[in-house]
Amino acid sequence: MQPLSIPPASVASRNYSSRRAALWLFAAFQFFYLLTSTGRVRTPDEYNTFYTTESLALRGSTAVPQAVQMHNFYGRYDQHGQPRAAYPPGQALLCAPWYAIGQHLLARLPGVPADDTDLVVAFSSCLSSATFSALTVTFFFLLLIGIGIPARVALFATTIVGLGTPIFAYSAWLFSEPLTSTVFVGVALLLFGRDNAAAPIPLRSTSIAGLALGLATIIRPTDGLAIPVFALAILVRDGKPALRNALALCAAAAVGVGALLLHNAVLFGGPFQFGYPTAAEGAKRLNTFDTPLWKGLYGFLLSPGKSVFIFAPPLLLALAGLRRLWNIERGVATVAVLIPLTYLFFFARYTQWEGGYCVGPRYLVPSMVLLCLGLGPALAEGPARRMARTKKIAVLLLVVGASVQCVSLATSFMEDQVPRGHYYDANWDYRLSYSLSGQIHLLWKYAHSSEPARLGLGWDRWFVFLHKGGVSGATLATLGLIMIVGLGISLAGLARNARSTQ
Repeated sequence: MQPLSIPPASVASRNYSSRRAALWLFAAFQFFYLLTSTGRVRTPDEYNTFYTTESLALRGSTAVPQAVQMHNFYGRYDQHGQPRAAYPPGQALLCAPWYAIGQHLLARLPGVPADDTDLVVAFSSCLSSATFSALTVTFFFLLLIGIGIPARVALFATTIVGLGTPIFAYSAWLFSEPLTSTVFVGVALLLFGRDNAAAPIPLRSTSIAGLALGLATIIRPTDGLAIPVFALAILVRDGKPALRNALALCAAAAVGVGALLLHNAVLFGGPFQFGYPTAAEGAKRLNTFDTPLWKGLYGFLLSPGKSVFIFAPPLLLALAGLRRLWNIERGVATVAVLIPLTYLFFFARYTQWEGGYCVGPRYLVPSMVLLCLGLGPALAEGPARRMARTKKIAVLLLVVGASVQCVSLATSFMEDQVPRGHYYDANWDYRLSYSLSGQIHLLWKYAHSSEPARLGLGWDRWFVFLHKGGVSGATLATLGLIMIVGLGISLAGLARNARSTQ
């Protein structure tokens, strides 16, 4: 299967229609993810990102003394004795606009008590993940269109990813995975999502892509693992003549990587001294690679609490489309295969491979989105009988995947995981027998209970949480209504665009 040869006028018309559809798609997922967000931070990773954003906004510093005061510090003290969060400040910097909206707009709405400002600002900051997740699925759609997948098929595949994989669940929390997913899929779009599939990738595009990948290491250092894979994908696509482009990508990426290493040297005294603490709960050393490979692979592939196939069932169909993806666009296929394998084997040896307190295989969420690019070819072409069967399978996987995300989001995973002996054993080692059964039990419990749960427990939705915190029901209803109306308008616009395209 090769991309069709389309007259220039038709290409221009298709591009306009695709861009318009992408705008409606982004708006629809943005409003949907806003509605389904938890709107609160709960884990040390999330808290310390929020504290860094707060420090940047209020003091122009990345030090987080408030984390120490709240006994919720996860990081290291720098050379000057200032507490710094474990992660570089990239995500915190990009969350600043949402923090500002919460501080200067939402916290001043009628019905928001002055004592609730911190709750509302944290809620607003958490909504940044909804935007990054919506951007991820929008870039995913445009990338499929760019490699020649028909618009309706691309829209179906994107819907499967947006609802049936953990990019949906992680849109509700303040982890860095939605932002990393946006970078990875956006870079793939920039490099490979162009209409003229036979033309070499422009040097300017590779330089911009490299700069984005390098700067992504300031979000999370392990994002740098993707840099050589993207460089290799350029070579696989265009051959030896593309060596200059691959080197340009690496050189541009060195800017961001160099900034990260300089950041480390200034704060912690060495370029490879990161902000991670040497130990956490129970004095357990976290940032080593002493997990047996078999254990990490079993955990990510087969365990009931972290298997990629349980938390992203559409991957089963995406794997079947990889060969056709290779025939369509080898650069995209290289990224879709090698980045998941790179992160799978890297984190399988990592001490805290399970990702700490979280839902599913957190560290693999961005690479799972890339692997799902195989959905486009799997759904795009084949005998009528086989395609009808494939679409039924896709719908089933979408329903199962969306159900898993809904269970993950209905109640707080912290309420299920924190009690000792359930998620971690007495030595703070992840229990391979852990599963979603605990959250299913909580879902059943709260569905049949008439007693309101305490603040932070029970139904894990922003409007429930903020109402328990003291925000008036009228204010929350108004915000919810705006989101619902926005979702309805966006879906109507997307439907009109699909009909006009057809």
